[in-house]
Amino acid sequence: MSKFKLVVIDIDGTLLIQADSISIENKAALSELKRRNIPVCLCTGRATPAARSILDQLKLDGYHIFFDGALVFNPITQEQIYVNPIDNKIIPDAVTSTHRYGIIMDLFTATGYFAEQESWVTQIRREYFKVEPTLIDFSHLPDTEVFIKGTIVVRSKEEKSGVARFREEFAHVLQLSLTKTPAYPDIDFYNVLSPGVSKKTALKTLTHHLGISCNQVMAIGDGPNDIPIITSVGLGVAMGNASPEVKSGAGYVTGDVDHHGVAEAINKFILDDNPRSMEK
Repeated sequence: MSKFKLVVIDIDGTLLIQADSISIENKAALSELKRRNIPVCLCTGRATPAARSILDQLKLDGYHIFFDGALVFNPITQEQIYVNPIDNKIIPDAVTSTHRYGIIMDLFTATGYFAEQESWVTQIRREYFKVEPTLIDFSHLPDTEVFIKGTIVVRSKEEKSGVARFREEFAHVLQLSLTKTPAYPDIDFYNVLSPGVSKKTALKTLTHHLGISCNQVMAIGDGPNDIPIITSVGLGVAMGNASPEVKSGAGYVTGDVDHHGVAEAINKFILDDNPRSMEK
């Protein structure tokens, strides 16, 4: 019987080979985990709607970590066990600054995606993440909505300079984290979050809720935002395509995203009947 009671997996750069395509090998490994009653938790910077197609493909239930750790949520039951939203009082000033710096910021609730107007960013959301925006004047946002994350998406030199100025202006009240997706290597996706949000904090809340320890968790990821969980669980696995910084903190380095590294690690340390040493 495996010592691991939960497997936590990043999405972009870890699970997906392209768009929302999951390899046969990865699907088979995750299906076998389900058969053995070992829960799988997706742990992603994505908003809940942008992860829906992945959850559906894998027939995953239970709790998952969204928005880089700002939300722990069961999309089937709609149960939230942790949420750390943006302070609504900050949003008007933040929106004004994005206009001034020539950058686009969208907003997300637990289940909704909001944009000021159609743009190349909404087109990416529609085509790649399979989510449709609700168009709304950001100067008249409803007070009743709980906005968990903003996202600033930039591609030009001028836009990247603008997000740097935005980060400096709101350094004390907002946290920005850079994420990438292999489908758009030249585009930077910045998650705009409440200070203190991290995947590690969200995972601690989830393990406490499930009644297990972090030592009973395997976590697999590729990005800098995955380092806090990779270094705090029983076995942290870095993808072969991860940076040296991510790999240095991992207990094991698996194959890259194009060669189903997720399945390799799961087979090696959980599904294999002959456990092997956890060497880097």
